[in-house]
Amino acid sequence: MASLVPPHLPAGTLSTRPQPVILGDGVALRRLEPADAAWLVAVHEDPEIQRWHLRRFDSEDDARSWIDEGHATWAKETDGHWLVADHPTGVPLGRVGLRDIDLAGGSAEIGYWVSRDARGAGVARRALVALTRWAIDDLGLHRLTVTHSTDNPASCRVATAAGYLPEGTERSRQRHLDGWHDKHVHSFIAGDPLP
Repeated sequence: MASLVPPHLPAGTLSTRPQPVILGDGVALRRLEPADAAWLVAVHEDPEIQRWHLRRFDSEDDARSWIDEGHATWAKETDGHWLVADHPTGVPLGRVGLRDIDLAGGSAEIGYWVSRDARGAGVARRALVALTRWAIDDLGLHRLTVTHSTDNPASCRVATAAGYLPEGTERSRQRHLDGWHDKHVHSFIAGDPLP
């Protein structure tokens, strides 16, 4: 009789290897480095970034500390953060990341944002597709989710265009600057088609 217990990824699947550079359609996802601190501080001054993300950087030292924390969460196998850059120029365009990685359960949540000058060019969709492909094909995850405020139709369009199917709404799921927001949930399952 076949086991009903799903396969799991062993501890060490992330921490025993370096965080990869992931290439997509005109984008490269690379590990955030201390040299990216000034760019992070500047991009987080954008009101649209502030609207959807409570993270603020008071200084480059603050941003470097956050980058260091990201390296530590990779080693702990709970999160991974990548800078989205134009490929091949390397110009920073945004950030994409895996959070709440559950290797045993084969799941994670993906979040993304792009800088003001990169919006409307498909950067977020291309980064989401590239990270999804890596998380499913190389890392071996089974289920990925994207959640976003119901008041953020741009994120909804990105998730849908990247092949994530809508699942429903979680009430009062996340706090933003103007209070608690309901969140749409989208999912991608191993075997679903990528655009």
